[in-house]
Amino acid sequence: MISFFENLMYGTSVAHSMIILALTVGIGVYLSRVKIAGISFGVTWVLFIGILLSHFGMTLDGELLHFVKEFGLILFVYSIGLQVGPGFFSSFKAGGIRLNTITCIIVLFDVLMALLLIAVTTESVDTVTGIMSGAVTNTPGMGAAASAFKDMFGYESPNIALGYSVAYPLGVIGCILAMIALKSFYKGEKRFSKDEDKNVNIQRLSLKVTNPGITGITLEEIRKRSNLNFIVSRIIDSATGHCLIADSHSKLKCGDKVLVIADKEIHDSLLTLIGEPTDQEWINVEEDLISRKITFTKHKLNGTKLSKLNIRHEFGVNVTRVHRAGMELAPTANFRLQVGDIVTVVGRETAVNDVKKLLGDERKFLDHPNLIPIFIGIALGCILGSIPLSGTLISTPLKLGLAGGPLIVAILVSYFGPKMGVVTYTTTSANLMIREIGITLFLACVGLGAGGGFVDSIINKGGYMWILYGALITVIPIIIAGLVGRYILHIKYNTLIGVISGSCTNPPALAFANQQGKGGDAAIGYATVYPLAMFLRILVGQMMILLLC
Repeated sequence: MISFFENLMYGTSVAHSMIILALTVGIGVYLSRVKIAGISFGVTWVLFIGILLSHFGMTLDGELLHFVKEFGLILFVYSIGLQVGPGFFSSFKAGGIRLNTITCIIVLFDVLMALLLIAVTTESVDTVTGIMSGAVTNTPGMGAAASAFKDMFGYESPNIALGYSVAYPLGVIGCILAMIALKSFYKGEKRFSKDEDKNVNIQRLSLKVTNPGITGITLEEIRKRSNLNFIVSRIIDSATGHCLIADSHSKLKCGDKVLVIADKEIHDSLLTLIGEPTDQEWINVEEDLISRKITFTKHKLNGTKLSKLNIRHEFGVNVTRVHRAGMELAPTANFRLQVGDIVTVVGRETAVNDVKKLLGDERKFLDHPNLIPIFIGIALGCILGSIPLSGTLISTPLKLGLAGGPLIVAILVSYFGPKMGVVTYTTTSANLMIREIGITLFLACVGLGAGGGFVDSIINKGGYMWILYGALITVIPIIIAGLVGRYILHIKYNTLIGVISGSCTNPPALAFANQQGKGGDAAIGYATVYPLAMFLRILVGQMMILLLC
């Protein structure tokens, strides 16, 4: 009986491998629910459990360990790319540029701090790269660095995973402490307002038309002349008092009241263009109008522009907003619908039902996964990641690797696919399942492969200093970027700490940030910068290895 259990826990069979992987992931995920002082380390517990098991001799065959680790990393980064892709390029528009500037500053100073540590300490490049990834709690960056190291030297560096695991806990805590420190620079300011940052949110605005210069001109012409991106949803006619659905041919006159939907960034311009604010209660005047959310599921119309669907003219229904991948978008005439979009429409009930038939709203079709773009995309990503890019600065040709390649392809496929009629939609639950399976397999294998030398590195090889190095990489860039955001870019505190959380791809820090205000500022800031932050973290991890090793 004893030998039976020994074979299962220390053998080389398939059953042994599955048991060790399952125990590592299962126990780690269970412990991810544990919070210390309100802070959880999430699925990183899987890494710690893997280190613990391998310390006691329970690990996997080297080749199998490598394959499962790389496979998990590919699944994770590809699902991340599918999630962030639809909003990746739009995150650079309007106020997103300011917020992503903070992300670039944090990433830049993370790298500068890492370079400084390499110069003034005896630590190797791979060790500091691992510490940097742990300090900013970015697992894909660590995976990309490890993959680049193996491609370059033919063997894996244990120091990358060790540095990551040592620095990670303080990376979570240090980020939160730095955000608390930044709060002192906002004392006496009105930047704790729960209002969302003016540049990153779609909002409604009720106006009374007072500008005679736009009288008798169609809304389409007004938009062209003003070069402003806004939508007029409803109009209360000043003569009759009736509430009307607006379309591009609607004309305004002085005294009319309009409900406008636009980025808050241009609200001041709209006041100048249209007229003065009004406290009009729209619910009281639209008894015959309904607002409904419709899920776009017509595969044949995937990627079609709203102007071609002609919804306003054909049905008298206004499309006011579109929710996609967690982001709220203002639909214009050139806006292309993608399968899975949630479209908010306003109109009379019979007309809205007709639009529902046009757009599909057959949610059961979304439950069936689209496996072709996932697996073909992964194949293309691996091909792209394996292409050597020659350069004069490095002896070994640069490769995007098995993290960078699939990530870039996923972003491009999810963004451009619908424009070419390719359905790339995956449900949130399906995407999350793929992502969680990928990251837990990856972390389990990293822990199982690194645990044998973990204690020795900490006690006998100066690993305890890695904690200090990680803290410096965590805190100093955040403070610098925070001061830039406060005094130069004038970003509200609640938005700023959300941006910092997203720049460090740090969900526990986001949970803390969300507790600081009720307006959703932190979550909006996080979502705006997360795509670029993830992209940069993965590439920076590889570049550190390829350029400096």
